Amino acid sequence: MGLEIERKFLVRSDKLGPLPTGTFIRQSYLTIESTYSVRVRTRQGHAFLTVKENSDHLSRVEFEYSIPASDANYMLTHYCKGSPIEKTRYEIVYSNHKWEVDIFEGSNKGLMIAEIELNSENEAFERPPWLADEVTGTSKYYSTNLVNSPYKDWSAQDK
Repeated sequence: MGLEIERKFLVRSDKLGPLPTGTFIRQSYLTIESTYSVRVRTRQGHAFLTVKENSDHLSRVEFEYSIPASDANYMLTHYCKGSPIEKTRYEIVYSNHKWEVDIFEGSNKGLMIAEIELNSENEAFERPPWLADEVTGTSKYYSTNLVNSPYKDWSAQDK
């Protein structure tokens, strides 16, 4: 069993600068329940099935398992509902912390989110200049909500 401690922020694209090589991710959900979700993800020819606790807390229980890519692609095509999440992920090290910057494509195009995984909920970190508002705990930015309420459908005031 893994424990994920994560914080999420919007990204100021005008402050971001050149990015390293990214990796394309495609994912969606087999089920989204009030207390957990089951995600299927493909990334660089690899695939994963993830069971993740749904919570507004910084810490969440997570189980992740490698699965054959062909199985994942079948599940994404036949079993997942809503718009699959398509994004390119860029890993950036800033002040001794690894940040994952996701630039969304498809029905979530225009959305950019940076995540940092921490070792404890109280761990201190320096904020890069390209961070905007923190959206940790803001449910509309959860991937489980982006499949059914994609960014392209948000009103201008919700963005």
